[in-house]
Amino acid sequence: MTIKVRKSGERGHADHGWLNTYHTFSFASYYDSRYQGLRDLLVINEDRVVGGRGFGTHSHREMEIFSYIVAGRLRHKDSMGNTEVLGRGDVQFTSAGTGISHSEHNADDSGLVHFLQIWVQPNESYLKPSYQTKKFTDEEKKGKLRLIVSQDGADSSVSIHQDMKMYATILEEGDSVTYTYAPKRYGYIHVVDNGGSVDINEISLSAGDGAFIEGV
Repeated sequence: MTIKVRKSGERGHADHGWLNTYHTFSFASYYDSRYQGLRDLLVINEDRVVGGRGFGTHSHREMEIFSYIVAGRLRHKDSMGNTEVLGRGDVQFTSAGTGISHSEHNADDSGLVHFLQIWVQPNESYLKPSYQTKKFTDEEKKGKLRLIVSQDGADSSVSIHQDMKMYATILEEGDSVTYTYAPKRYGYIHVVDNGGSVDINEISLSAGDGAFIEGV
């Protein structure tokens, strides 16, 4: 097994005033031929949006898109008629399928909303668009891995049209968790950029860092 570290400062970065964003993979005006996704995982953007601002209505198709809220509140509205305000620990998931339009804004007039925006290529085309949200409390993640996204929706996780699993954990000093990869599986570990560090097989990762797990 090999572990390839992706340091926080090596990510693509853009500060638009209303949006401060970091891109793990090539996205928008940021391009790096070495980082164009990991198999079907195409986007990990770590976004902070100021109060009252956000992403206006725009369209997607043939993509599984979800947001994981780290702090603050995010308002979502889409062409399927869904309107919702999401908070810390919530996962907002859209299977764009044949096409949807949506908008996302900071639900508060002041302060930041901090979230991860993740895109995955689905394993089927021409899916009917769908939407789901689920909340995962801090307590569910403290000192353990909590499954939050999976193909079969196991353990009350969000279901996705792809053979993948996403876990979240909150670790305090002295805590540890173990995950064993099945043969021929790949992974990516991301340390949320809000302070703290973690050791992965004796390799230290700081806030905002990530690591590719390959050759299992």
